[in-house]
Amino acid sequence: MHKLSSQAYYVRFQVKGFYHFYKIEQFAEMGGVIGRGDSPRHGSPASKLEQKMVEAMQQRAQQGTTMKSFNSVIMKFPKIDESLRKCRIIFQQFDEDSNGEIDQEELKHCFQKLDISFTDEEIKDLFEACDIYEHMGMKFNEFIVFLCLVYLLNDPAVSEARKRMGLGNLEPTFETLVDSFVFLDKNKDGYVSKNEVIEAINETTAGERSSGRIGVKRFEEMDWDKNGTVTFKEFLFAFTRWVGLDENEDDEDDE
Repeated sequence: MHKLSSQAYYVRFQVKGFYHFYKIEQFAEMGGVIGRGDSPRHGSPASKLEQKMVEAMQQRAQQGTTMKSFNSVIMKFPKIDESLRKCRIIFQQFDEDSNGEIDQEELKHCFQKLDISFTDEEIKDLFEACDIYEHMGMKFNEFIVFLCLVYLLNDPAVSEARKRMGLGNLEPTFETLVDSFVFLDKNKDGYVSKNEVIEAINETTAGERSSGRIGVKRFEEMDWDKNGTVTFKEFLFAFTRWVGLDENEDDEDDE
């Protein structure tokens, strides 16, 4: 981290051979903007899967968080970014026809190979939860969300399978993402509200007139179904865009 002035701190990290600098206080003015044609579908009423996510996050929130400020979350970005990109190998193993997407049948085959005893309905719910653009196939960033949801749910049926999937080394990264959500979820109800995001950013940028506007912008980027609350799944999708793990990654790697 490089201190350029009393009010400006920069983080430097390397991705694909290039150094990137993020000005900490001004990060919220940058990534995560969803362009035309990118808006995902509006959410349906809470599913069994969402209820499980909320309950799991409520239980996890009782343990507290190690995050002290929104800046401390941002400081984790480079390490998380580097770690999640290593998931591409796992993604390619799931993608049996190598078309850059994992369809529902491929996901089902993988579960069978790993002896994960999920019902067809449970697999369908997981798939649809992560196929947020309704492409009928999970892109790499959607697969990242899938892996983190599997980690969060911590079902006995998948505890050993996570290790066989190669997720053992990624668990600290997933825990950091969970920890970041818990930091934002001030009332520990399993959801993040606009006021909670503003409060979290105010803790970092106390006294700055733009902090409220920044908080609203961050919240809007996370609240993809526009229902006024953010689930852990929505937070993950926003996070993959903030660190650049979007569907264009495949094209970049092929060049």
